[in-house]
Amino acid sequence: MGQQEKVSTSLAGAVSEGISASLAAVDAELDRRYPGDPGTRQPVHTVYVPGNVFDAGTIRSWGDQALAALDEHAPDAASFAAVLGLSDDLAEDVYGRVRAKLEREPIEDLRVDFEDGYAGQDEDQDAARAARLISEAYANGTAAPYMGIRMKCMEAAVRDRGIRTTDVFLTGLLENGGLPGGLVLTLPKVTYPEQVSAFVRLLESFEKAHGLDAGRLGFEIQIETSQAILAADGTATVARMIGAAEGRATGLHYGTFDYSACLGVSAAHQASDHPAADHAKAIMQVAAAGTGVRVSDGSTNVLPVGSTAHVHEAWRLHYGLTRRALSRAYYQGWDMHPGHIPTRYAAVFAFYREGFETAAKRLSAYANHAGGDVMDEPATAKALSSYLLRGLQCGALDTAEVDALTGMTRADVERFAAPRRGDLTATAQ
Repeated sequence: MGQQEKVSTSLAGAVSEGISASLAAVDAELDRRYPGDPGTRQPVHTVYVPGNVFDAGTIRSWGDQALAALDEHAPDAASFAAVLGLSDDLAEDVYGRVRAKLEREPIEDLRVDFEDGYAGQDEDQDAARAARLISEAYANGTAAPYMGIRMKCMEAAVRDRGIRTTDVFLTGLLENGGLPGGLVLTLPKVTYPEQVSAFVRLLESFEKAHGLDAGRLGFEIQIETSQAILAADGTATVARMIGAAEGRATGLHYGTFDYSACLGVSAAHQASDHPAADHAKAIMQVAAAGTGVRVSDGSTNVLPVGSTAHVHEAWRLHYGLTRRALSRAYYQGWDMHPGHIPTRYAAVFAFYREGFETAAKRLSAYANHAGGDVMDEPATAKALSSYLLRGLQCGALDTAEVDALTGMTRADVERFAAPRRGDLTATAQ
């Protein structure tokens, strides 16, 4: 070692202590408001099924219908790749993974709908039945990883009905074995933060009534009105909604058609790639960043049904919109029909397979301080590992190939993907 340099300082330790003391409240606020990503799995999509239609065979039925659509309109990898423009080196792998996914886990997140999609005559009975069927599905291993309901909103005309359905459903879950780990509740058409606060009070009351841990029940907020993005005073309402949820908000879901209609967008142009949609989702994304609340894109209402030519056209549209969303870091969206599922998984799998090798090598170089042709920083290491982890979670990537190319275990990848505050900076040093 060479000669060590003399290190001198000019400030007393009390200066540093004083600065830290002055920022203590800010430190606490950062930890409270911006805890970072929870590190749990985020589903790649949400499927909505009306409460009067949902039954014990719904998930398997959607998978079978999706497989039948492939058999009829793209019976092999080459034909599917030709429709979607998949490269030759991806065609067989993506097609095989799509079919395997439809057999094993056709739906990652299912919401039994008691709002816009509901047309039943006895909502109490349908909500109680949904609770029983979901409990049975988790007990017998046929459930989707995430399941729950979308109740009616907190607006005056339907508020009591929404509260009652939530109560019936949650009570039914407790009577049929307890609250499942994958439980998700979705609150639609939120316009004011006070409506979020009201739903928090509802969940608090339910927890207290049953002796549940405080905060056990979380929920998603659907963004379907212009007022949810921009308040009358010019502030970003959605940011205030996250705060009003008091740590219970798990997601922000963009409602393509309600939001578009609210802005006066004509029906022919209501789509998730409309400039109005991009603006809303960008605000949602910034408001949610660092809070642990995830953002979901909306859906397309162009259904892949009818002639093969029309199915192919609808598939190309859905595939393109899904790839566009993924590139913009919207890792979840809605699917409205079984025929959408093949292209949802094809888009997701292609997205992660295409960038897998580069991401794995960059993460390995960063972790081993090996350098390379890209200089990555701690935040980029987090993004790289999150990319790989999402690919593993949905089935686009396999653990063995990630381990082989990164030289890291899955636990290592998870640690980089969801670090505690300051962990990556310390690692980089």
